[in-house]
Amino acid sequence: MFAVYKREVRSYFVSAVGYVFLAVLLLLSAAVFSVTTLLRQSCDITDYFTIMLFVLMVALPVLTMKLFAEERKLKTEQLLLTAPISIGSMVFAKFLAAFTVFFFANLLCSLSYITLFVYAKPQFGVILGNIIALTLVGAAFISVGMFVSALTENQLAAAIGTFAILLAFLALGFLNAFIPFYPARFVLNWFSLLSRYTNFTNGFFDFAALIYYISVCFVFLFITCRVYERRRYS
Repeated sequence: MFAVYKREVRSYFVSAVGYVFLAVLLLLSAAVFSVTTLLRQSCDITDYFTIMLFVLMVALPVLTMKLFAEERKLKTEQLLLTAPISIGSMVFAKFLAAFTVFFFANLLCSLSYITLFVYAKPQFGVILGNIIALTLVGAAFISVGMFVSALTENQLAAAIGTFAILLAFLALGFLNAFIPFYPARFVLNWFSLLSRYTNFTNGFFDFAALIYYISVCFVFLFITCRVYERRRYS
């Protein structure tokens, strides 16, 4: 598994994908942080983390689109399927590689918060909770992107498909305002990524949301494994 993990991490920086992802995420993060905090002369980071959720929705499909689609396009998929490693280990190694690149980028983005502690007195617990929430959301988005990438050999199609699914997840939170029927609102709210994330941006550490994001990761990694289990024996 570690060999697959190293191979995937290295592949991000052998090609331009890793550099493009880091550059785009850091640039957008700096721009959003400047507009929502520095220019306002405020230490309220609620708007920053809310907007960053949508930034990840655009940036992370770029990171995940190559994970399986490239293997199929380059005809190296059979090497993975016949390697002495379980499908679950292979899928998890690829997930861990993408998550490592994202986590490193998220840490670099977090350097911006230093200015808040220099010029103001923000609540450290709130900032830490939001960082954890953004990390959890990123992990969930990566698992969705992996599943879509496993279905096609076209990287652009994988990126667009991932974006569409993530947009649908986020749109569920907005639909609640237009649905008068409470049971329907309750179901949509349960599936909504946005409603759970909002608790963190308001300074509340939601353990139910923690379980939810971990469950999303598990479900999409599981069905990705099933896709490749079927492909291995077909």
